[in-house]
Amino acid sequence: MSMSREQLEQAAKAWWYYTVELAPGLIAPGSYPTDFPYMPRMLMRNAHLHGQDCLDLGTMEGVIPVLMHRKGAKRIVAADAVPHCADKMALLQNVYGASWDFREIGLMYELSQKLAADGMFDYVNLSGVLYHVFSPMHTLASARPLVKKNGLFMLSTNVVNEQSDLMHFNTAGKLQTEPNTFWYPSIPLLEYMLRYFNFAPIDCLYSRHPSNSPLHVAGKECGFISIVCRAVDPGTALPPGDSWGRHSMLGSWEYVGLSKQNHDPALPPSTIGYDLPESLQAMVAQKGAIDLHLAVNELGRRVERAKRVEDTYLLRLMDES
Repeated sequence: MSMSREQLEQAAKAWWYYTVELAPGLIAPGSYPTDFPYMPRMLMRNAHLHGQDCLDLGTMEGVIPVLMHRKGAKRIVAADAVPHCADKMALLQNVYGASWDFREIGLMYELSQKLAADGMFDYVNLSGVLYHVFSPMHTLASARPLVKKNGLFMLSTNVVNEQSDLMHFNTAGKLQTEPNTFWYPSIPLLEYMLRYFNFAPIDCLYSRHPSNSPLHVAGKECGFISIVCRAVDPGTALPPGDSWGRHSMLGSWEYVGLSKQNHDPALPPSTIGYDLPESLQAMVAQKGAIDLHLAVNELGRRVERAKRVEDTYLLRLMDES
């Protein structure tokens, strides 16, 4: 059902997370500056989504599903804790001619059980969620069974750019005053957690928080990272010689009980492709994954400000991704 210009103008006055064009020249302003880089969007552009099954966790108004639709995804499921953006999602589906199914899933735990009826996916996006949960490992554990073998998993979250195995807690709001923010892991620790759940990082982008930003750990650089991973066989993403990690994956009650991954060899793997940046191709070819700290600090996977509109939080009516 089409809406009048007057109705769209009224909708544009509501609060929006993303900046969205609702009609030619009519922009609903979102929460981010006009040149703020939207790295999940930039990385997803490299994924071959045509004909693939896609899932967006923490979808808000549904901008990522619109972009998945534009890239030719066969099936799209969007999920969020509550349907707080249901009207806006319906509006975007109408305005952009996109289609997807919405799932209300409550807290971001037991994701594979809550979405069991939807099966597995070639591409799963979990962006802007991990720092909002009490237990990042629990969330990762429950998301892993949703990804097909050889499928792609994209994760985006706040991190501390330091060589450590630490995760910093938002004590008294020292990281963010937002009341649903809890953890900033170091980049190496986040990488290890991904590998522990059989995700091999193959690409990333990182944007440093400004030094005057309240989002910081005293004396340390903080930022936002987006990571694309391949879903691989058990243990193959862990560092060579990590016998503890492999033993833990097999014998930990938490792992076995919270991450029931299906590694049936008869299960057909995903055929989804991904265009790797040239700077990372050799590392992925040799090691099957990248070193995230190295990629961020030495291999140029940093973004300061968006150089074009298509890399921002603005969704336009014109056909672009």
